[in-house]
Amino acid sequence: MSILVCGGAGYIGSHACVALAEQGYRIVIADNFSNSSPRVLLRLQRIIGAPVECERVDLRSKTALRRLFSRYDFAAVMHFAALKAVGESCTQPLAYFDNNISGTVNLLQAMEHAGVDRLVFSSSATVYGDPERVPVDENARLEVTNPYGRTKLVMEQLIADLCSASHRFRAANLRYFNPVGAHASGLIGEDPGGIPNNLMPFICQVATGRRDKLNIFGGDYPTPDGTGIRDYIHVTDLAQAHVDALRFLMREDTNLTVNLGTGRGISVLQLVRAFEKASGRRIPYEIVDRRPGDVARVYADPTRAQRVLGWRARHDVDAMCRDAWHWQSLNPNGYERDRAELPSARQRAARRSGARQPAGTDGAGLIT
Repeated sequence: MSILVCGGAGYIGSHACVALAEQGYRIVIADNFSNSSPRVLLRLQRIIGAPVECERVDLRSKTALRRLFSRYDFAAVMHFAALKAVGESCTQPLAYFDNNISGTVNLLQAMEHAGVDRLVFSSSATVYGDPERVPVDENARLEVTNPYGRTKLVMEQLIADLCSASHRFRAANLRYFNPVGAHASGLIGEDPGGIPNNLMPFICQVATGRRDKLNIFGGDYPTPDGTGIRDYIHVTDLAQAHVDALRFLMREDTNLTVNLGTGRGISVLQLVRAFEKASGRRIPYEIVDRRPGDVARVYADPTRAQRVLGWRARHDVDAMCRDAWHWQSLNPNGYERDRAELPSARQRAARRSGARQPAGTDGAGLIT
């Protein structure tokens, strides 16, 4: 059974590829490498023990998508391909609308044209905005507070409308909270470009000396230690949930929306202390002013995922920190992006126009 994994070279997508391959699925990755490294493909090959098929595809290219679906017989699609930095979305909202929303419309059209009617969608707890109560269940009010969250909500709504219009199309929306950690091998992990937007990779980079200290935004929240509380989930638990959701869609003629988290809140300082224990490194930090829009505590109610999918998070915060540090210590500069591995201006222009590139493989093992 062939599964198309859009954004499969990214942080969560690559771990989902491992989980799919380990459970017997054939994976085909579609990625434009705008926020990921082709080196991931070789790392995946080492973990999986087999070559990884990949197509350089930008979801904004309808021609490239039609060609992709004509070359393979996909049973389902997993959709991770989206820009995802909250802060960046506030300064570049149009880029986020173009990439995330337009790309999703094109993907849904290509799936409908090819008769592929099962979709597992990577959504986000950002669709809840500032929740009225915690833990957050799936019936909580949907109210976004930034352009990134707005794109995720619109993408969910587009998918829901297609499910309503089609008697065959079915989808699973997975709203997850704060993915952290890495594969136990240390071969794949989170490698954000530029200054990290998320807490764990920033802590990791402080531990390796790439950053001088961690800024903790707010130390006067009404929490036990004054710092914000969030729900952190190990990325391999998250990956398994995607496979469980895929199996659900294959056996049930219904749609699904679930929250994915541990159901336990962890404060910023608790995470810092756990990381220090796992790494043996001191993490210098400074308490600074709160950021606008941040809330005191947000964590999931994962009851529905447990009941419907039989899924639950299995890794605790110590395992999350241990695996994150293992990845970062083995890869202090991440995947060490090499300009030679990234597409040339000519290749990028060809992808945008939908022009066919010469068949063959490049140095990263990519099928182009």
